[in-house]
Amino acid sequence: MDCLIIGAGPAGLAAAVYLARFRRSVTIIDAGASRAAWIPMSHNVVGFPHGVSGEALLARLREQASQYGAAIRPGEVTRLTPLPGGGFEAQTAEGPVRGERVLLATGGLDVEPDLPGVRDAVRRGLVRYCPICDAYEVIGQRVALIAFGRCRIKEAQLLRAYTTDLTVLTLGQRLDMAPDERQALAEAGIRTLDTPVEKLAVEDGRIAAWHLRDGSRHVFDTIYSALGTRLRSGLATAIGAAADEDGALLVDEHQQTSVPGLFAAGDVVRGLSQISVASGQAAIAATHINRSLPFPRAALP
Repeated sequence: MDCLIIGAGPAGLAAAVYLARFRRSVTIIDAGASRAAWIPMSHNVVGFPHGVSGEALLARLREQASQYGAAIRPGEVTRLTPLPGGGFEAQTAEGPVRGERVLLATGGLDVEPDLPGVRDAVRRGLVRYCPICDAYEVIGQRVALIAFGRCRIKEAQLLRAYTTDLTVLTLGQRLDMAPDERQALAEAGIRTLDTPVEKLAVEDGRIAAWHLRDGSRHVFDTIYSALGTRLRSGLATAIGAAADEDGALLVDEHQQTSVPGLFAAGDVVRGLSQISVASGQAAIAATHINRSLPFPRAALP
């Protein structure tokens, strides 16, 4: 086929729409683990003034890609191999799949805090991962930010613009922060709680409560987790694609990795992790992929 797309999140599906409308043969292989599926409701996707859930958005994109002839197959690609004569072979449980070009849109997974009940709280919108996406919805609320390890002062400062009641929870872990950074948080009125947390409780279907091991109890309306993302870039780095220290793939202005013919878009690429950015990267990649291939023979209706 002309292009094999790995991953059916917003980036992969948007690229499939473009390529199929370029009259290219396109297959998407999807393991069904898009981060977008976890979004209860997003209000910053352009064109949805009343918001849209991640599942609803993905369903619309799948329908649109299929409408123009893109094939979407469930499965997982376990290995990607460049072929001597050009193109790539992807290994799946159902056998190998070949494509002249490959677009990697595998995204990443948010690192979840190790606490019971956290996934249910995410589905309810009580635990969130992206203040850029939805901090507007928590204006004036009691907000906590889970952060430890690498300094997360920027996330805290971003949230502070939306609420005067902000607490950083380290879950008893070390927070790597210089004294001047810790002072900057204090001066901004941001509290820090270093006590380990026993459990997460949901009260009245909307309030997240934390019970600390020292016996204290702190109640928040919304909790953000800033523990980072595990990027799914291994298929590309295994064949020599360049990545940064976090595993994000490095691409050129056409979204091509350092491996010729291998493109990447969305969260697996270094940059701002947003649906609109992923869609834009997909459009750029798909347009260049189309130009890089021989022109397809026009087919009469």
